[in-house]
Amino acid sequence: MKKFFKLSKVQLIYLSLTLILVSCQSNNKSENNAIYKFQKQLIEDETTGSNVAMVFKDDKIIYKQVVNSEKDGDKNINDDTIFPVWSMSKPITTVAMMTLFEDGLIDFNDNVSDYIPSFKNIKCKGMVDQIYDCDNPLKIIHLMTHRSGYKYYNWKIYRLQPGESMGRYISHEKYDNLKDFVEDVAKEPLEYEPGTQYVYGINQAILGRIVEVVTKKSFYKYLKERIFDPLDMMNTKFYLTTEDRNKFQPLYLNSRSIKEFTNSYDELHYEIDNHAYFGGEGLVSTLEDYAKFCKMLLNGGELQGQRIISKNSIDIMTEKHSDGEDGFYNAFSLFVLEDPKEDGRNSSKGIYGWSGYHNTHFWIDNEKNLFGLFMTRARDYSQDIQNDFREAVYSIY
Repeated sequence: MKKFFKLSKVQLIYLSLTLILVSCQSNNKSENNAIYKFQKQLIEDETTGSNVAMVFKDDKIIYKQVVNSEKDGDKNINDDTIFPVWSMSKPITTVAMMTLFEDGLIDFNDNVSDYIPSFKNIKCKGMVDQIYDCDNPLKIIHLMTHRSGYKYYNWKIYRLQPGESMGRYISHEKYDNLKDFVEDVAKEPLEYEPGTQYVYGINQAILGRIVEVVTKKSFYKYLKERIFDPLDMMNTKFYLTTEDRNKFQPLYLNSRSIKEFTNSYDELHYEIDNHAYFGGEGLVSTLEDYAKFCKMLLNGGELQGQRIISKNSIDIMTEKHSDGEDGFYNAFSLFVLEDPKEDGRNSSKGIYGWSGYHNTHFWIDNEKNLFGLFMTRARDYSQDIQNDFREAVYSIY
């Protein structure tokens, strides 16, 4: 005899939600989903190993999918996976500077030497190896906008050996604190007069030291107090514990003819007792943590009752300071889309975001109330990943 069971209202609701979730997950994995196809193609083309993508819209996650490579040496990604976010540290440092600005502790037109006296007598490069006393003082605004004249030094290194650092200054081999770091940087002749030209460089690492001088706290402690703890970003930090190391995604090297997974080329040491907290490069994070930072920006500086910065500060952060490429301009260490037609990926005008050296990418879209976030760990860096991810997202949403 057949038995029929009557479900309660609560059970019916739970069953419905389960079916919706299963349907969404099935949708995410469909070969017809442009984002999923994009993620798989990266692995098939040997551009990345395992990767994860998230799209958040109208206060909910509308896409979140891990695609694992299943290759020897790679790791499957989960919510606890830790990635080095490299230059996606920069927007966090920018937000920290905005908190100082809102508190009246700095002005962007202040001379850097007001906080770090060694920058008072800076040198500039002239014609044919000429070095001269700079005509212009170095101001905080120049560091915020990559118009200081400081670049990355020894950046284009093809294959670092274990224990080698990525450059002359961003190094845990040489520095274990920011004070010594900035004292040496101040002796480096600038590529251009401060404020005259855009050159991508070590600016946010210098800003981290300004935060320390102003607040009389370590840069990491200040970030924890003003950003990480309020946003519950517990896995975003400058170091890795022994337990964290087990969650750290291996690097996929795809340089030239090399295709391999390795744990030997971290470039930074991420040791807990090293206090060289490089604000432009040094943070590690998880997808879940960085998504909270993105939600805060999308929500005008606030998340779940925690106000980090004002909407006006975000407007200042995204003002134009230098021309960029392909329809974008450069703001406070953020790209901003000025001409969607030139970009050609159906993205909204005014989207802003940034990317990291090992191919982490994000952008914020206020027009569509959306953000996109992508994480993997692969070298060499590819701008096409950011571009193709946006194209896939906007083909659907």
